[in-house]
Amino acid sequence: MISPVKINIRCYTGGMAQTNAYLLGENDHCILIDAPLGVGDWLKSVGAHPSDVLLTHQHYDHVEGVAELAEQGIRVHAYSPYDKELTLETLLQQSGIPLTVTPYSVDEELKGLDSIAVGDYSFALAHIPGHASDSLVFSTTGHAFVGDTLFASGIGRADLPGGDMELLVSGIREKLLSLDDDTHVFPGHGPTTSIGTERSSNPYLQNSGF
Repeated sequence: MISPVKINIRCYTGGMAQTNAYLLGENDHCILIDAPLGVGDWLKSVGAHPSDVLLTHQHYDHVEGVAELAEQGIRVHAYSPYDKELTLETLLQQSGIPLTVTPYSVDEELKGLDSIAVGDYSFALAHIPGHASDSLVFSTTGHAFVGDTLFASGIGRADLPGGDMELLVSGIREKLLSLDDDTHVFPGHGPTTSIGTERSSNPYLQNSGF
């Protein structure tokens, strides 16, 4: 059994898709993972002042709050630059859904990196495409922030632009199921779970060889 790094983790859930954001640390020494709609007001309500926001991927529901945070000087980290194809704005607008994400700049592009140190935290990075081409997992001892890659008893959908079910499942098997069973999994939607639970019971990951 591993001993997880002790982290104060608070969750905000907001936006049309009920997307999770995770605030790590104390109010004056904290970072944020993902930024759904309304996260700025929530941060003010709890008195938190994150220095950085890490994006697991840039689908609209995970980034609608990013521009507001960037205007406050909060640094933005993502696999690649903002793009309407990544946020799904182009797809939605072509489908008659007038959704627009306020553009923002990415301060640090994480493509090609295998780790990142931000504030008081260091994370291993795993690029796991299949749900989105820019999907990243941020893991530290005992914790994995997985975006829409893995859910409790589920995995991310692969029928959106950049989706690929084979890539997604193989990436989860190779890069997530290699983590310790006790690792807590913090997904972009729904409840937390663990690597061990998903290894043993997730219907999409059976017969993985692990």
